Amino acid sequence: MTTSPSDPVDLQADYAQAGFAGKLPFGRHPALLVVDVVAAYVEPGSPLFAPGFVDALEPNRRLLAAARAAGVPVIFTCVVYDAQGRDGGLFFKKVPALRCFVSGSPLGAFVPGLQPLPTETVVTKQYASAFFGTSLASTLRAGGIDTVVITGFSTSGCVRATALDALQSGFTPYVVREACGERDPRPQEANLFDLQAKYAEVVTIEQALQDIKRNALHADRP
Repeated sequence: MTTSPSDPVDLQADYAQAGFAGKLPFGRHPALLVVDVVAAYVEPGSPLFAPGFVDALEPNRRLLAAARAAGVPVIFTCVVYDAQGRDGGLFFKKVPALRCFVSGSPLGAFVPGLQPLPTETVVTKQYASAFFGTSLASTLRAGGIDTVVITGFSTSGCVRATALDALQSGFTPYVVREACGERDPRPQEANLFDLQAKYAEVVTIEQALQDIKRNALHADRP
């Protein structure tokens, strides 16, 4: 029996029946990866601004405070291009709004309250994934990290690409629903659904906070 596009479908049940119900355990050595939480997404007047990004700021602040308190390593990412965007290649041509991230632009600055400490790692990237063309995977392996708790902007772009590459690089990705921002609820929900089905564990902030807090009890952290 075929299903027409107008027929209601329980997507969770359908995907589970098809074999998309696997679970990835939270590891013993996590890191918090804050992806591109910068002014371009939360400053009115910026071409990338949308309220959905602003809504994710407070959850990010809560997670950042919890990670620091628990001794969980924190890594921030940001995007920086040269004046002509040549190091952004076709991505820079495809998305003109990326001019927000030309070197020196105030829109590329980290949001107040979500700024890296001098002791925390900042990964500068030019493409969507925090792993592509960067030293992130080597940094995580050198630190003994097995799980990355991923937050930031945007869910359908850099967060999704980073979660996929985390999985493909051998790190368990945990994507925190409330701490990921998007321009519109439709791509937000569609991408979170697909990430959970295929590439990551999509969790609530409360679950993420519990997982991070438990990490503080592990005396064998590297």
